[in-house]
Amino acid sequence: MEPEAVIDCIDCGGRAHLLSKPDDLGWAPGQVVVYRCEDCLDRWDLLLPELED
Repeated sequence: MEPEAVIDCIDCGGRAHLLSKPDDLGWAPGQVVVYRCEDCLDRWDLLLPELED
């Protein structure tokens, strides 16, 4: 699963951009990805969801 490049900031509703890069094997379920909001500069650390069967 690939994370979204831009998400809505939970605090201000602005645009939060993905800062994390995939490792050599790509994205993994449970991996922490980091976003930063362009408006309020809040940082968001999110876990990629586990794959469903």
